[in-house]
Amino acid sequence: MPLLIVAAILLAALLLFILGIPLSLVLRYRAGKARRLARGWVVTTNLVMLVLSIGLFLFGAAVTTWWVPRALAYGSIGLVVGCGLGLVGLAATRWEVTPRGFFFTPNRWLVLLVTGIVAARVSYGLWRVWHTWQRGAGDVSWLDSFGVAQSLAAGGVVLGYYLVYVLGVQRRLRGSGRLNVHRSAP
Repeated sequence: MPLLIVAAILLAALLLFILGIPLSLVLRYRAGKARRLARGWVVTTNLVMLVLSIGLFLFGAAVTTWWVPRALAYGSIGLVVGCGLGLVGLAATRWEVTPRGFFFTPNRWLVLLVTGIVAARVSYGLWRVWHTWQRGAGDVSWLDSFGVAQSLAAGGVVLGYYLVYVLGVQRRLRGSGRLNVHRSAP
């Protein structure tokens, strides 16, 4: 009996996770397109975390290449494409210097594109796994069906986009002379 309860709890947790994916994507999009105050310490923290994430991402992709052919290549190509999108995103961003601080508003279409790439990749991977399972293809693993290398490419796009974007925000913030300005709330 306790085993059935544990199984039911695990199944419920899995279902909540699957149902939470669309909600998290919508919330990510809403937060991504919002007007934000650029703070020097936040930008620097984001930059450090992104560099660390990209290092771990590339290490993970290199290790994954032992089992999944071209994983590192796909991840690297995704990073380069993401860096290009980040440059486009910087050019399309609305920048504002006000008495209250330095604000920026990312382009909603590029935020939607980056969020959509992740959503499409996860959806397509789950569809491929489901399709493989329904066919009963015993010679193909679910890992191969999901398309790990392509998922790494999508992850690389996201990381590359945000790396270039945060670098651009930091550069603009330094140019505005507000990188180290600490203001108290009125």
